Amino acid sequence: MDKLIRINTKTNEVVVEDLSEEMSLLGGRALTSKIIRQEVPGNCHPLGASNKLVIATGMLSGTPLANSGRISVGAKSPLTGGIKEANSGGVFSQKMAKLGLRGLVLEDKPEEKTTKVIYINKDGVQIENMPELANLGTYETSNKLFEKYGSKVGILVIGPAGENLRLAASIQFTDPKGRPARAAGRGGLGAVMGSKGIKAIVIDDKDAPRVKIADTEAFKAAAKRWAEILQKHAVTGQGLPSFGTAILINIINEAGALPTKNFRFGRFEKAADVSGEKMAELIQKRGGVVAEGCHPGCIIRCSQAYVDENGEYITSGFEYETIWALGPNTLIDNLDELAQLDRLCDDLGLDTIETGNTIAVAMEAGVLSWGDGQAAIELLKRIYDPNDYLGRIIANGSAFTGEAFGIDRVPVVKRQALPAYDPRSVKGVGVTYATSPMGADHTAGYAVCQNILKVGGDINPLKKEGNIEVSKNLQIATAAIDATGFCLFVAFAVLDTEDAMDTIAKLLSARFGKTFTVDDIVNLGINTLKDELAFNKDAGFTKAQDQLPEFFSKEPLPPHNTVWDFSIDELQAAKVN
Repeated sequence: MDKLIRINTKTNEVVVEDLSEEMSLLGGRALTSKIIRQEVPGNCHPLGASNKLVIATGMLSGTPLANSGRISVGAKSPLTGGIKEANSGGVFSQKMAKLGLRGLVLEDKPEEKTTKVIYINKDGVQIENMPELANLGTYETSNKLFEKYGSKVGILVIGPAGENLRLAASIQFTDPKGRPARAAGRGGLGAVMGSKGIKAIVIDDKDAPRVKIADTEAFKAAAKRWAEILQKHAVTGQGLPSFGTAILINIINEAGALPTKNFRFGRFEKAADVSGEKMAELIQKRGGVVAEGCHPGCIIRCSQAYVDENGEYITSGFEYETIWALGPNTLIDNLDELAQLDRLCDDLGLDTIETGNTIAVAMEAGVLSWGDGQAAIELLKRIYDPNDYLGRIIANGSAFTGEAFGIDRVPVVKRQALPAYDPRSVKGVGVTYATSPMGADHTAGYAVCQNILKVGGDINPLKKEGNIEVSKNLQIATAAIDATGFCLFVAFAVLDTEDAMDTIAKLLSARFGKTFTVDDIVNLGINTLKDELAFNKDAGFTKAQDQLPEFFSKEPLPPHNTVWDFSIDELQAAKVN
């Protein structure tokens, strides 16, 4: 049976537990949210001793199954004040699962600031105070840890933003090439880790046993079909490997839904200059890597290695959301500058969506000029200094920055910044922004599929009809996918393939030796959302928080000149009960 490790960050006590019967059939987001719901008081301070940071592998992680290596991190969010799960790629999840670990729980907090590293291998857990790593970026920290523990380990690490308890802090994971470029970005969970005095967790699966599969032949057959489903779909088999997620820049721009200049317009006149097609062209010309996996077993390969004019590596995981938030949203139109900003975010340990929106809010305040990429780079560099007051403000996110400068045009829900689809022109995802327990989060229910891409259905993105229903169904499906350890992008193929859900049920049945049906998978998603909504209720959330900022209802968005027109009461139908 898989294990759960609890680490008291105040006393360094380590407890290894067998998962309970209930927990043994949960993974990823389902497990993080269940533990947070059961063990963390809703009204606790997110940076206090009562909060817990939960790291969980997916139910299918560690197996030889395509695209099953995602990791979930959960806690009470210091950004939103509600429950949060942030999801990442990297090598950590597969290695953790191979050690027979489903979850790690960081509890309590030290009385004084520490810089500890947790090392886990087949023989157990070691905790060491390493003050020499204090306030280092994630790249330098990772290199030092590889030197100490070997190049084959997986690393989970925070940067200066997390150590200094900034509300936009991410947790970074190393990818198959050892770069800390994969982020559990949203919700400020890096600050929770920083509050526990933990700089990094190192996972070493050398000589670890393989993940136990109850029925290997049934698993192999279902895994073969699963790979076929992903490879044959146009999005997962062709579009994403060719241009990465940034293929969406031109698509969403053409749809009139690309938020530009802090959500003033739906189109960016220089979109082609920062598009996935342009990025791929530059990478090929300069000798970078156009398509690579973010975790072992990835066959979609939507990540890449972006290099400068001299062929020197700058960043990877240079995704649509990042390019949009730091680019069209701020009017910065130079891919090299955007790559440098992405690299800074990864090194500082900052969520790129939150940070891009924050830069736009700072531009609203006149702190820097619209479109000034070099000024934005210098602004982020100030965050390395824990005593730089402007750096402190920016690293605390969009809502905090808006309050600091008296700006009222701040695109947040539950204090978390909106992603890269304007809700006036993609109303299905707007419903998700408003009603997800996580705050504004496109991955919580990606109705862009039906609204724009016409995958899994065709629902008018400019009208209300059908968009509440599709958001609700996708929020349920997403919570279930997050529990399995699958990359969310498998949803493109799942929505369009008749036997995809049945194949996932077969995989889970073969893995655990217990019959899973499609209904069981749906119920997994429903129960996860119920846990999250119940936690938020205890944290003081009401339906009043389920709405977008006022300007979305007041300002028509060019080119379609649509407004956000859902009432709070209408939106309640998108939530499970």
